[in-house]
Formats: sequence, structure tokens, C-alpha cells
Amino acid sequence: MGWDFDCASPGDPVKRQFTAGFIILGLLVLLVQDIPLAGYLRGVETDRITTRLERDAFVLAGRSEAALRSPGTADDESVVALARRYRGKGGPRVVIVNNSGTAIVTSDDDQSKVGSDYGSRPEIATAMAGTVATGSRFSQTLQTELLYVTVPVLSGSKVLGAVRLTYPKSVVTTAVNDQLKRLALVALTTVLLAGVAAFVVAQSVTRRLEALRSATEALADGDLTSRADETAGAPEIRSLSTSFNQMASRLDTLLTQQRTFAADASHQLRTPLTALRLRLERARDLLTTDPAAAEERLSAADVEAERLGTLVDGLLLLSRTDANNAPRTVVDLAVVARERVDAWHPLATELGLTLTLDAAISSPGLAVATAAEQIVDNYIDNAMSASPPGGSIHVSVVPRQDEIVVEVRDQGPGMSEEDCVRAFDRFWRAESGSAGTGLGLAIVARLAQASGATVDLKTSPGRGLIASATFQAVDSA
Repeated sequence: MGWDFDCASPGDPVKRQFTAGFIILGLLVLLVQDIPLAGYLRGVETDRITTRLERDAFVLAGRSEAALRSPGTADDESVVALARRYRGKGGPRVVIVNNSGTAIVTSDDDQSKVGSDYGSRPEIATAMAGTVATGSRFSQTLQTELLYVTVPVLSGSKVLGAVRLTYPKSVVTTAVNDQLKRLALVALTTVLLAGVAAFVVAQSVTRRLEALRSATEALADGDLTSRADETAGAPEIRSLSTSFNQMASRLDTLLTQQRTFAADASHQLRTPLTALRLRLERARDLLTTDPAAAEERLSAADVEAERLGTLVDGLLLLSRTDANNAPRTVVDLAVVARERVDAWHPLATELGLTLTLDAAISSPGLAVATAAEQIVDNYIDNAMSASPPGGSIHVSVVPRQDEIVVEVRDQGPGMSEEDCVRAFDRFWRAESGSAGTGLGLAIVARLAQASGATVDLKTSPGRGLIASATFQAVDSA
């Protein structure tokens, strides 16, 4: 089984590395597991064969007791036949000796070993002492490593002889190797399956990464609608896709604001610049013929230049609020309202207006720096412009559960519901000939948005307008 990794996709190196790493990890795990397991299996197989030999040796010892107690009887032949039958069924080599260490029975077809002295063998000597002997030794006669078990043949407490079973140790090695071959086959299958699984996982991961890369390239090429799929892939990829989409949305918003600002600014600046140019041209034409009229045109140009400066300042402030990422801080809205009312009170008196305040001692809320002050200033300024002489303006700070509402009420002519909605748009003015740049309430709306607050305009039930800003309250406890 093989896979083609030679295609040109940028995800292929990732797939190759991921798959190779997964296979190498699988091999390391198998090696760490199987090397000790091979030694364990060898020991288990040796113990299993030794236990079986001990069992068989005791059975043969019991069958040999009569022959060793009465040598030269028919029992000798039956023991010889038993030993040969045992050997013929794949059992180990059998040697039975009497109490002098002389072999009386062997399982070999060649009976030349019968009568040989085995008393010098360490395992025979141990069994003659009444102890079971097990272990392995190298046989000089057979030139091979033997696994042996020797047990005494007892009659009561008397040792009549011993039964020795020997087994080539290569049989144990062969049995272990057979198990290791099966284990190796399982390991190879595991590695192959791990490779397949790694390839499938790598394919899935790289496909998601490729899709995310395509979305990134599309965004880099100017497609601000490009977005990544946040519902597919591993949790890490979904999180990365979410972050990418948030970045793309933020970038789209900023560029849209920038384009809107540039279009609005160019549109709004064109009118005062044109008027300024016309007045200056007219004044130049009148300098020699009518100096008084020229002076009048120059005075009008000064007014237009001042209006142009005011418009530029408003545009710059609006630009800063559009790009405002300042953190929100705790602001005491009651204190802010009190300070702003005190600051505007002399002008209100000069205009014949009554300016009052209704606020608690403290009303902490969240807002960006200076936002609350600018919002209250804009509301009071608009209220003074709209209020007739002798009118009143009332400022209130009202806590409502988890909100704090700052309101400015005037007794001006009010506005229609449609105008109340549109009043926060840039450059919108209720009357085309009215003073102002149409940026004040747009700035208020942006400052409120940056502060996590909301703004609203509505007609008062009696007469006038209610301008409000609702901030998130902060628990003063």
C-alpha cells in the first residue's frame, strides 16, 4: 500500500511530516513495548515448559517406583515402554537411575546408555538428596544447551532413584520466536493502520488549513467579504478561524469607516472651500473699485474660514472616535454632570436660560476617558441653541437597576420621530440653513458606542426634546 505525496499543494509537507511523525511514534511505542515483552515471553515460556516437565517427571517417578524397588522384574519393561511412549509423543528425553546413579531406563531407541553412570551429573546428585533440580546446562555429549528437570523417586522417605527429563533449549527459543513473529505481524499491522490514520487526519487538518490559507489570501487581495469556516476542523483550527473572522470583520469595519469618512469629508469640505474661494475672488475684484465692499467680502471669508476650521476639528474628532480602542473606566456620572452644568451655567444666564440639575451624590458607570463630558457638553450646547429666551434646560442623572441614564431636557421646538432617528448621522442637520457642522451628535453616538452606552432622542410630552445617554452602572459597594 502506498500514497502519492508528490503533488504541489502547500499542505503536502505538513501531511508528510504529520504522517511520518505518527508512524515513527508508533514504531517507538512498539519497540519500547515489545523488547521487554520478548524477554517476558521467553521467561513465561521457560516457566511453562519447566512446570510441565516437573509434572511429567513426578508422574514417571510414581510409575517407576515399583521397578526401582524390585529391579529385574516385568515392571522394568513397562517403565521402558512408558518412557518411549512419552518421548514418542514429542516429550523430552527420559533417563531413570537407581539409587547408585546407574541408568536403568532411557527413552532412546539405542539402549546403550542403560547401565551408564549418571551419578556425577549435578542434577542427579541433587535429586538423590531428595530435592527437585531444574535449570539449564550445556551438554558436552549432545553439544547443545539443555533445559532439565530432575525429581527423586521416593518410597516413603527413602530415595530409590531419580527421573531426569531433558529438553533442548532451542525448543523454548523456537516457541518464543513463533510468538514474537505473531507479535511482529500485529505490530506491523498497527504501524500500517497508524500510517493510514495519520494520513487521514493529516488530510483533514491540511484541508482546513488550506481553506484558511485561501481565505487569508483572498482577504489580502482585497476581498473584505472573505471568511473562514468556524464550524469545521479541530478545536484549535475552529478557534483560529474565529479569530481570523473577527480580524476580517474589524478590518472591514475600519476600512468602511475610513472610506465613509473620506467621502463625507471631501463632500462637506467642498462647500465652505468653494464659498471661501468665491468670497476671496470677489474681494480681490472690489479692492480698487469698492474697498468697503471688499472689506465686507473679506469679513465673510473670515467667517467661512472659521466655519471651515470648525468643520475640520469636528472631522478629526470624529475620526479619533471611530478609531477609539481605549479601555472603559469607572466614571462618576453624577460628578461629571454637576461639573458640566456648573461650567455652562454662566452662558445659560447670559442667554436668559435656566439650567438645573437633578442627580444623586454619586452614580458610577463605565465609559471611555472624556466620553461622558463630551456627550453632556454636546447635549447642553444643542439644548441652548434650540431653547428660546426665558426657557429652561434640565439635566438629570437617573440610576435604573444596572444602568444609569443621563438626560438633558429643553423647551425648544422639538423634532419629528424621523428626525430624531437621523439626528445621529454624520453631517445631518434639521434645517439646511442651520448653523453647525452636523457632526456633534454623530460624535456623541460614536463616543457612546465606544463606552458601551446607548443614545436616544425623543420629543418631550409637553414641548421640547429629551436627549439621553444610557451607561452601564458599576456597583459602588
